[in-house]
Amino acid sequence: MLATLLASGRTLLADGATGTNLFAMGLTSGDAPEMWNLEHPDRVRALHQGFVDAGSDIILTNSFGGNARRLMLHGMQDRVREINRLAARHARSVADKAGRPVVVAGSVGPTGDLFEPLGVLTEAMAIEVFEEQIRGLKEGGADVAWIETMSSLEEIKAAAMAAANVGMPYTFTASFDTAGRTMMGITPAALVEFAQSLDPPPLAIGANCGVGASDLVVSILGMTAKEAGIPIIAKANAGVPKFIGAEVHYSGTPELMATYVGLAADSGARIIGGCCGTTFGHLSAMHEALHHHHAGARPDEARVVAELGPLQAPGAKGGHKIGGEGRRNRRA
Repeated sequence: MLATLLASGRTLLADGATGTNLFAMGLTSGDAPEMWNLEHPDRVRALHQGFVDAGSDIILTNSFGGNARRLMLHGMQDRVREINRLAARHARSVADKAGRPVVVAGSVGPTGDLFEPLGVLTEAMAIEVFEEQIRGLKEGGADVAWIETMSSLEEIKAAAMAAANVGMPYTFTASFDTAGRTMMGITPAALVEFAQSLDPPPLAIGANCGVGASDLVVSILGMTAKEAGIPIIAKANAGVPKFIGAEVHYSGTPELMATYVGLAADSGARIIGGCCGTTFGHLSAMHEALHHHHAGARPDEARVVAELGPLQAPGAKGGHKIGGEGRRNRRA
């Protein structure tokens, strides 16, 4: 279904935050959001319904930490298939009654482990972990494996291979939160080059999370500086996170996220959504902005900063190197 919607030529709206909105529904710090697929299915479906009502074309399942390595922290590693199957079913039930095409994207986050020689994870282990999760998502009715918030090429490759083994189309996004690179040193341009080497290829690639909307849009500019040949995803946090007392609040207003939508679209993104801090209200404003957007000139970094605020993790010499060559992944 995602391939069909992309072929229509229009820019698609993805959903917003999972954790932020589940916390507002009662999730407490330290609890695994994925457990709510078992314990509070009504609230998980309400999350998806809120985003569909706000105009999302793509909703992500409540399964970001649903792999065995992450669920092991909660003693739930033996219920991976069940939890992911339910996560997909909850989203599927909402999507199927939307009255329009809504893609169910099976959220697949990182394992939290480092690959050898820095850690214990091998490629074979990672493929097995991701394959188990993606199989559950497929059984529950997910349309696509949505691999997200990645920092290393090894982990992206393992998740992509797992999706291929299960027979699922896939997308992937990385988090460019370290001076315009991922934690493991990938640049936006290097991510595009890597994606072009994969077989089967991803349906789309891009950036999510990170440190703010400005930084994310600049990362998108880095991916689209040359013709990528792959649709690009932009899924930014709603501004910058700040602690107020013991709670995290995000600085981005609905108006700022509406501005971000236009800049992301003009930067070449074909799928635009929100990540941490993005509420139903933000998504409604983003939907309106996308609906009324008229294509404009490709922005430069100065315009992005002027309209969205300063970069939070600029590169070594005053900013991200848009379109620059990527250095080798530090895990390689």
